[in-house]
Amino acid sequence: MDDITDNSLEISSRRQKLAAYAVHAYTATGLVCGALIAADIFLGEYRRAFVWMIVAVLIDATDGTFARRFRVKEVVPHIDGRKLDDIVDYLNYTFLPLMMIGSAGWLPQPVWLWTSIPLIASVFAFVHTGAKEEVNGFFRGFPSYWNVFAFYTAVWLSRWGNGTVLATALVLSGLSLLPVRFVYPNRAPRWRRLFVGGGIAWLAVIGMILWYYSEAPIPNGLLWLSAIYPVFYVGASLYLDWQLRERA
Repeated sequence: MDDITDNSLEISSRRQKLAAYAVHAYTATGLVCGALIAADIFLGEYRRAFVWMIVAVLIDATDGTFARRFRVKEVVPHIDGRKLDDIVDYLNYTFLPLMMIGSAGWLPQPVWLWTSIPLIASVFAFVHTGAKEEVNGFFRGFPSYWNVFAFYTAVWLSRWGNGTVLATALVLSGLSLLPVRFVYPNRAPRWRRLFVGGGIAWLAVIGMILWYYSEAPIPNGLLWLSAIYPVFYVGASLYLDWQLRERA
């Protein structure tokens, strides 16, 4: 009887470990997206690169749920899932979008200098011990959404010249290091459904814009519609950050 119990526990443990490793492998598929993004950047296929960026975002938005569901941290504690996630995120959210911006000619010369500033600012934001305040539901500083910046630069911001793109990049780089909080949508302290649901609707609008991108003029109405969620996100983040500081 004891042998049967021990065997069943061993099988259960193996299944748990297999599920946990599968979750880590799922997170790591973001690197496959990164390779495809890089390939499309080299080919000048920016629309397809943005599609892969969206896929990478969807993986990043869901792997945490799977990790908690299968207790990955407890089952395979020798693998640091947070570190894996940060490596994938830095590649897909910072390095590759900035590589696109630099290679597309959307920044003035010297491009290597202007792309280095947000790259360095973001890496210090990533390694800050308080980068994610998961209890309160915030990121510390601008959360390195350079993929979003690259998208709006491609479809909108580049119309106003390289100087405007550079000025915006420098402001966001500064915000990466400042102790201002931005909402962590999946863990928002308030209005979580609005943040998550709005984000899904926003991605749908982004998809419609990409349908036009490089094929036909993008309707201005779609561009302005796509701006609603980012404006809400920033405004709500500043408001909730102010409320948290007031309570403190």
